[in-house]
Amino acid sequence: MIKTSKQRAYLKSLAMTMDPVVQVGKASLTPELTKAVDEALNARELIKVSVLQNCTDDPREIADYLAERTHSDVVQVIGKKIVLYKEGKDNKKKIVLPE
Repeated sequence: MIKTSKQRAYLKSLAMTMDPVVQVGKASLTPELTKAVDEALNARELIKVSVLQNCTDDPREIADYLAERTHSDVVQVIGKKIVLYKEGKDNKKKIVLPE
């Protein structure tokens, strides 16, 4: 869980160089998409999601829905890009957040 603005800023800095690993298209939020996001979060902890132009839903709402369904945190939403973070299990942590 992200507790401080310092942690959020750290995650934003990590996400800046990342490419989106999941794209939300015309079908918007499907169970398959949610599963793909959850699997990506479990593997990477921090992911970027791209909302394509043909998706008419609000990126902020998509981010909130995905965060709720995958038990993750929304780091940021800028335009049509969403950054999500899900803390890894103790033995699989890849990202160490600052205090």
